[in-house]
Amino acid sequence: MNTKEMEPTTQKNIHKNIFEEDLSIVVDELVNLSFKQVNEGKEEFVRKQHVLDYIKNHNINLQEIYNWLLNNQNNSNSIYLLGYFNYHGILTNLDKKKAFELYDKAAKLENNLAQFSLAYMYEDGEGGHKDYNKTFKISKKLADNGHSGGINLLGYCYYNGIGTDIDMQKAFDLYQKAADLGNPKSQYNLALMYEVGIIENDDNKAFELSKKSAEGGYSGGMNLLGYYYNFGVGTDVDMQKSFELYQKAANFGNHDAQYNLALAYEYGSGVEKDINKAIYWYKKSAKQGSQNAKKKLEVFSEN
Repeated sequence: MNTKEMEPTTQKNIHKNIFEEDLSIVVDELVNLSFKQVNEGKEEFVRKQHVLDYIKNHNINLQEIYNWLLNNQNNSNSIYLLGYFNYHGILTNLDKKKAFELYDKAAKLENNLAQFSLAYMYEDGEGGHKDYNKTFKISKKLADNGHSGGINLLGYCYYNGIGTDIDMQKAFDLYQKAADLGNPKSQYNLALMYEVGIIENDDNKAFELSKKSAEGGYSGGMNLLGYYYNFGVGTDVDMQKSFELYQKAANFGNHDAQYNLALAYEYGSGVEKDINKAIYWYKKSAKQGSQNAKKKLEVFSEN
């Protein structure tokens, strides 16, 4: 008989076992919550904040959960979450190569969230593995399993020709399917297709879809709805509403909305003209890579 089996059940051992079990439950809940939010169209930075808030609200020290993950790589959720910590540089150096390896390992164990994350890494070439064919293959698998995040991603693949031929009708149909499931990212994508007139031109549908996307908490949808109020696309012009929506999306970190908000302050559209605030938001947008914002700042610098 193993002598460990005969150890007395001390209070210390009880607490340790409860703590270990609790952390296991926390890891499962975190991963399930994140995947649920993927299918709700929540953006990456929003999901990350929710992960950190969840840990904080459960009075768990980040270092404790990180150490636990290092020593408990025995299921796909803990493998994925350790990869997530590496991907975002949470309590460790940012290491996307290591994140890719862990995501890949969890994905092979049929972890849906790992598969979704891996598909985007293959598309962007993060971790040194650019492969459009694998992005398409993974997104199709997720879509076939009925996950709206995967359906939206597959539509994106058909729209942009990622791992497949461009097929606007298939993209449209997939975006529609995911939008009907309540995915605000797909509602946003579908709104753009209606506005531009791909397959069908309908500004009223574009407006209604952008409204649903914004109400679903997607910053891209908020920015698009602000744009529609600004220019009267499918609705009457309302500069005040436009400004408020740009402000809300900008506060979420959307660089397009930050640029549009800066324009509103520069020209006094829906708000009192304020060049200092305009420059502030141009800088925020430029920092995230907006070329239009960078050009604006160059003009201000010259003047």
